[in-house]
Amino acid sequence: MSFREEARAWLSTVADRKPEAAWGSGDDSVAVFENWTEEEEREHTARRQDWERIRFDAGWGALSPFHEHLYRTEEAAFDVPRRPEIFPVTQQLVAPAIELWGTEEQKDRWLRPMRRTDELACQLFSETEAGSDLAAVRTRAVRDGDRWILNGHKVWTSGATVATWGVAVCRTDPDVPKHAGITVFLVRMDAPGVTVRPIRQMTGGASFNEVYLDDLVVPDTDRLGPVGQGWRVTLSVLAAERLDSGSLGLDNADRAIELARHQPSLTGVERQQTAELFVRTLVQRLIGLRVTATLAAGRAPGAEASVGKLYATETMRRTSDLVLRLLGPKLVADTGEWGTFAWTEHLLGAPGYSIAGGSDEIQRTILAERVLGLPKEPSR
Repeated sequence: MSFREEARAWLSTVADRKPEAAWGSGDDSVAVFENWTEEEEREHTARRQDWERIRFDAGWGALSPFHEHLYRTEEAAFDVPRRPEIFPVTQQLVAPAIELWGTEEQKDRWLRPMRRTDELACQLFSETEAGSDLAAVRTRAVRDGDRWILNGHKVWTSGATVATWGVAVCRTDPDVPKHAGITVFLVRMDAPGVTVRPIRQMTGGASFNEVYLDDLVVPDTDRLGPVGQGWRVTLSVLAAERLDSGSLGLDNADRAIELARHQPSLTGVERQQTAELFVRTLVQRLIGLRVTATLAAGRAPGAEASVGKLYATETMRRTSDLVLRLLGPKLVADTGEWGTFAWTEHLLGAPGYSIAGGSDEIQRTILAERVLGLPKEPSR
C-alpha cells in the first residue's frame, strides 16, 4: 500500500469525507485572510490543535516535507478543522529551524510540543522601517550576563494572540555589516514586556498584529543558533515559507473558473480570461509537483520555491481580474446573493501576498542573481 493510500485509509477511520458541495449552496467564503475576532481565533485554533494531536499520536506527525505534502493532499478531501496559518508556521517553518540550528536541549524542549501543536510559534520578523530588507532590522538585543534584553517593534505577525513562542530576529551588533550583526531568539509571548495589538485590515478583520518588545528579558538558553549568525537561521525559515507558498490561491482560482461556468453568458474577453486562468492553475500545480519531486529526491528546492511563490501571487491577481469582470456591480454592495459580494474578501486580501513571505520584488531579485547570474544591485 502506498503512503497516500495508507493516509487515506487512516483518515477514513477518524473523519468523514467532505460532501460534494452543490454550486450556490454552503459556505461561499473566499477570504484570503481570516476575519476572526480574538475569541473566534482562539476557538478555531483549539479545534485544530485537538485534531493535530490526534494525528500526531496516531503516528502521522513529524513527516518529511515530501510526505507532509502528500498527506495534506489527502487530508484536504476530509471534513477536519481548518488549518490557520499559525500551524504551518509552527510545524513547517519553526520546528525545522530548531531541528537544524537548535541545541540538543532545545530540540528536546521544543520539537515535540511544536510538532504536536501543544505549543505554537509565530514569526517576529518584519518591522515598519525595515521594509522588505529583513537584514535592516532595528529591534535590539543587548547581552546582560546569561540573558538578553530585547527592545523593538514587530509588525504583520499572524497568530500572535494564540502563539506560545515568537521567533524574534534581532540586531545584536550594530557595528558590523548588517547581515553579520543579527541573532535569533525564541521569546515567550506571555512574558512581561510583550504587548500584542491587532492591526485592522481594509477587509474589516484583524488577522495580523503588531508586537512591542519593551525591556523583554530572554535567557541565553532561548537563543537559536550562534550569536551573529541569525541571518542564516532566518534564511532557513524564509526558504521553508516560500516553499509552502506555492499552492496559494489555487482554491480561489478554481472557484473563479467555476463562477465563470455558471454565468448565463460570457463575452469573448471573459472566455479568454477564464481559459488563461485555467491554464495558470495547471502550470502552478506542475510547479508544485516539481518541488515535490525535488523533495522526494532528497534535495532542498532552490529557485523552485521563489518561482512558485511569485507565480502564485500572480495567479491571485488574475483571479481578482476575472472576478471583477464577471461580477462588476455585484461586488459593490451585499445583496445577499450567494457567491457575489463574498469575493470582496479575495480582492481586498490578495494584494497582501505580493508582500507577505518575501515580496515579489525580492523573489525576482533572487531569481535574477542566483539563477540567471545577473549582477547584484549596488549595496547602499
